[in-house]
Amino acid sequence: MMEVLKQLQQKAAEKHSENKKFFTKLKRKTPKNLDYLMQDLHVKEFERTDCLKCANCCKTTGPLFTNADIERIAKHFRIKPVDFIAKYLRKDEEDDFVLQTVPCSFLGEDNYCSIYDVRPKACREFPHTNRKKFHQISNLTLKNVVICPAAFNIVEAMKKQIKN
Repeated sequence: MMEVLKQLQQKAAEKHSENKKFFTKLKRKTPKNLDYLMQDLHVKEFERTDCLKCANCCKTTGPLFTNADIERIAKHFRIKPVDFIAKYLRKDEEDDFVLQTVPCSFLGEDNYCSIYDVRPKACREFPHTNRKKFHQISNLTLKNVVICPAAFNIVEAMKKQIKN
């Protein structure tokens, strides 16, 4: 898997300017069926992608934690939200709550998440390739194709289907 991830970074770097141009055009002229197309590409990709074999997102980046996430996870641990924050989180430069450290504190050796059922919204939605109004998150997608092999594959499939 490490070799796949090294190749991913190289391939994503090679495709970066092409992807950036593609997304710029996509914002200007968004196909009416884009959300349906993305949903379809997302579902097809995750039928053949096993996140547990990779977990690169959990190993290299940390999600934003909303107040609802903090409340839910603290309740799961039966601790006060302020104690959860003190133990696991910090504020980033944009004043958002993020993990104090990566890899994620809740990621096990087997790539399983110990708080999977109560995980943050950002984790549940990653890599955001099936999100409504997908064309509005191109900057996020450009970052995610470097981290997530599935996101990379979805964008490549998307470019083949949308000739803009």
